Amino acid sequence: QVQLVESGGGLVQPGGSLRLSCAASGSVLSIATMGWHRQAPGKQRELVAMSPSGAGPTYADSVKGRFTISRDNDKNSVYLQMNSLKPEDTAVYYCYAVLRSTTATFRPYWGQGTQVTVSS
Repeated sequence: QVQLVESGGGLVQPGGSLRLSCAASGSVLSIATMGWHRQAPGKQRELVAMSPSGAGPTYADSVKGRFTISRDNDKNSVYLQMNSLKPEDTAVYYCYAVLRSTTATFRPYWGQGTQVTVSS
């Protein structure tokens, strides 16, 4: 069994910062990529940032220069540092990973989601 567990969401004022964390646990053998998506009310889920193994990160245009994704491969973890937050960043943020486990070849896994609300 593989699980992705997120933490770090919450309520923050415009211009503030939050740091999201996500750790993959269970029978993980190898991780190809980790990243974050988000879904705002009434909108489709969209990619925020991704960090493939052995390659540079990719960001949505809307968060470039404000968000930074990083990974700790020893901990099977990914982080999203979010600065200069705007009300339009309000959404449920989902961690995902494409990984290989002891029971399955490479496939995507998703976390349960963490709410980020940017409001004064």
